[in-house]
Amino acid sequence: MGLSGIGGSFAALAFVVALILVLAWALKKLPGAGLRPLSGLRVVASLAIGPRERVVIVDCGGQQLLLGVTQHGVNLLYTLPEPLLDAPTQAGFAEMLARLKSKDSA
Repeated sequence: MGLSGIGGSFAALAFVVALILVLAWALKKLPGAGLRPLSGLRVVASLAIGPRERVVIVDCGGQQLLLGVTQHGVNLLYTLPEPLLDAPTQAGFAEMLARLKSKDSA
């Protein structure tokens, strides 16, 4: 006797959700999965210059590169002779909300 009706639908949904969770866990554990940032490589600043075009400064082992990024590829535009200062970190939502609340009460 097989599962049918609503019970079968819930069992299939539970199986699919469990499968997604197991695959996500396995993907995080696999080396080179691409979900973890590489050590020594980070984006310092980024500026949109069009709907799908960006100019990005990437720090690669202490050397900073200016890259042009389009939907068709990435091009090295310039190698910076001296590293730029790090871009200011964006405040989290809680910090921004606290600042807005303090401005309203003042």
